[in-house]
Amino acid sequence: MNEQVNEWDEVEETAELANEQEQDELYEHHRFVSDKKQNFLRVDKFLFQKLVNTSRNRIQVAIEAGSVLVNSKVVRSSYKVKPGDIVTVVLAHPPREIELYADNIPLDILYEDEDVYIVNKQPGLVVHPAYGHYRGTLVNALVYLMYPELGDQPIAAESVRPGLVHRIDKNTSGILVVAKNEQALSNLAKQFFDRTTDRLYLALVWGDFKEDEGTITGHVGRSLQNRKVMDVFPDGEYGKHAVTHYKVLERFGYVTLIQCKLETGRTHQIRIHLKSIGHPLFNDDTYGGDRILKGTVFTKYKQYIENCFTLMPRHALHAKSLGFIHPRNGKNMHFESDLPPDFTAVLTKWRAYSAHQKLNEPED
Repeated sequence: MNEQVNEWDEVEETAELANEQEQDELYEHHRFVSDKKQNFLRVDKFLFQKLVNTSRNRIQVAIEAGSVLVNSKVVRSSYKVKPGDIVTVVLAHPPREIELYADNIPLDILYEDEDVYIVNKQPGLVVHPAYGHYRGTLVNALVYLMYPELGDQPIAAESVRPGLVHRIDKNTSGILVVAKNEQALSNLAKQFFDRTTDRLYLALVWGDFKEDEGTITGHVGRSLQNRKVMDVFPDGEYGKHAVTHYKVLERFGYVTLIQCKLETGRTHQIRIHLKSIGHPLFNDDTYGGDRILKGTVFTKYKQYIENCFTLMPRHALHAKSLGFIHPRNGKNMHFESDLPPDFTAVLTKWRAYSAHQKLNEPED
């Protein structure tokens, strides 16, 4: 029985990592320089010739969403590509699944219109179906909202969107934007690719910081020692460029509450970046935060930390806010999400603990 449980745990862990590692591959960027002998040709036809296995419809949608540029300027389908033109396009990846199922999973929908969902994801929920984890995800829950009549019958993935342009880890809580149609998906994909979105996270981490704010820069890629986790490569010879800005919000002595602003969206970026500077997330069992790293070894303190881990049995990371331009009307959209109860409970305990420690400090 234990062997079977361990086997399924490993399948779920592998599926989750595969899900998260697709984060960097939710959209693709192409750049073409037209030949000196290029005949004048409509840009939609030009791209259809260049992009193998890409439908005319996907190209048209990308153009309508403003995701096709010629010489750094947005163009219409009728634009004629000339010799020497530089044509760039950002395309959202089509769904990889053949079929999707509808699962009745309660979701906290902060906002919805004809183009987007804004979801405040609960911890423990995988975002997207992946190998070994085809049901019970956020996408399955959104399919249920869109097609409640499906019952237990699958629907072809290509005929339905919710479309993802970013993800957060299974045990990270907080805000996600999900596109409801192809045009919104293409437009949002370009915003994330261009890094014009505004994403803020709250993280409780081990240790105190000398400075009130700082920036972590280091390529992120799969560990060369353990392919199931990520690592930071400061010399940039491996992995993908990643930048995380942080700001101290509250100091509790042995742990610190910080705000993180992402420039890039690599798999486990915040978690591994913070570990690389000696501040792993509180109770992050993947990157070493699930043990006492700062503080005393006395029994009472050990019991206190274990109680905190019990209150919040996951890494302490929350996607607090998200800002972007609405794909249809061009308005600035900004959404905030409250901390979930487990995060709030642990912060309350640390505030009380920190206040008690200060009261008992010897006077000068």
